[in-house]
Amino acid sequence: MRKATAVLGSTLFLVLAAGCAAVLMPWWLTGGWRTGHWWLPLRLLGLLPLAAGTAVILEAYARFALEGLGTPAPVAPPARLVVSGPYRYVRNPIYVAVVAVLAGQGLLLARPVLFAYAAGAWTVIWAFVHWYEEPGLLRRFGAGYERYRRAVPPWWPRRTPWRGA
Repeated sequence: MRKATAVLGSTLFLVLAAGCAAVLMPWWLTGGWRTGHWWLPLRLLGLLPLAAGTAVILEAYARFALEGLGTPAPVAPPARLVVSGPYRYVRNPIYVAVVAVLAGQGLLLARPVLFAYAAGAWTVIWAFVHWYEEPGLLRRFGAGYERYRRAVPPWWPRRTPWRGA
């Protein structure tokens, strides 16, 4: 896939997938961003995972297009294994970041329903990664992916970046 096509595809998938999961569903679950009544400093803590998660999502999507020459979408996967940037710390930075965004929204809006949604999303994501995504990556990228998989944890980031690429 050409770089321009990969950027367009990644952008489209970002709007559709991440937009639905991290914007549209929380908006719907909270009745249009209605907030609860928690202690304001606790609510403001939600800005940290919300901002950090958003930054990781945007950066990781860009890496798929610019380095991987593909998208995060299963229908247009990257031609190259992406193991740089946030992928040096955790194998699934987009998924971890989406859950962080949802948890941040839960705090910021003081809405426990978003924590329940985040837990449900995490369960679905884990199953997808375990039974579909990782076996596919192993078939596609072979020993390179297996070496990466042994060195970089799937859900909790390493303290130091992996330098095996």
